[in-house]
Amino acid sequence: MKEFTINANDAGQRVDKFLTKAVPLLPQNLLYKYIRLKRVKLNGKRCEISTRLAEGDLLALYINDEFFSPPQKCLEFLSAPMRLDILYEDDNLLLVDKRPGLVVHEDDSRLPDTLINRILHYLYQKGEYQPGQENSFVPALCNRIDRNTGGIVIAAKNAASLRVLNQKIKDRELQKLYLCIVHGRMPNTSDTLKGYLVKNSETNTVTVSERPLKDGRTILTRYRVLAEHGHRSLLEVDLLTGRTHQIRAHLASIGHPLLGDAKYGHQRDNKGTGHKFQALYSYKLTFRFRTDAGILNYLDGKTFTVPKVWFQDEFNDMEKTSHRII
Repeated sequence: MKEFTINANDAGQRVDKFLTKAVPLLPQNLLYKYIRLKRVKLNGKRCEISTRLAEGDLLALYINDEFFSPPQKCLEFLSAPMRLDILYEDDNLLLVDKRPGLVVHEDDSRLPDTLINRILHYLYQKGEYQPGQENSFVPALCNRIDRNTGGIVIAAKNAASLRVLNQKIKDRELQKLYLCIVHGRMPNTSDTLKGYLVKNSETNTVTVSERPLKDGRTILTRYRVLAEHGHRSLLEVDLLTGRTHQIRAHLASIGHPLLGDAKYGHQRDNKGTGHKFQALYSYKLTFRFRTDAGILNYLDGKTFTVPKVWFQDEFNDMEKTSHRII
């Protein structure tokens, strides 16, 4: 028999979701069977799969000891450096400026240097994350950015913040603005583009068309031209829908691929520029809550901006003698 005392980061979860994380060696079919057979009890009584846990609850499992012998929690994140560009931090969350070239989560290379591991290492050293004291929670990222794209990534320090932020992102109550440089001059100084996007999981690419496609998902991309220099334009982009590679593929589909984008652009256009990454940055984040945000209500109306975007100064220097839109 093993008992779990539910802490603040465990509270609010369904019994089955909690046990999946807290007892990873327990197969799902046995988990549900044991709940039905009353071998999982909450505060000494029978519970249902969908029962929500509250802080201070006592969950007792009357099952074989073999399921309670997981390998020692490996602190692989300690192999990652703690180097972070923190825009903002409080007791609930971190806003980090992720630089191009760093992956947010572990990929096929299995290298430990990821953004989330850097954050876990940082919080561990501060004493704000102690794996041995957690039953099911690990600080987590709320949004993702491609390896070769830079910008603001949100990390939740506790489960309550993670739930709120995930819901607010789903409900589009956070506005994320991007800066990018594209080849060519846009037909309008501002516009909202509509298209249909299909993802190819095998090649990790997407296709965008102005006409509806089979299995295509509608995308909306709003842009504003900030400045022009030669045959390039600096844009601010607002994603009205958030799909894989949306900005890169959508702009490329209308003949304006991003500078440095080898996947959706043309190598001949990028040759000689010296850019290792596509010129795309998630540079501004605004919290615009339309509904209650619980413990994060204090963030409503606040805007956070990356102070320096690697390609912006270079572009501004080039266009000082050219035409500035704003």
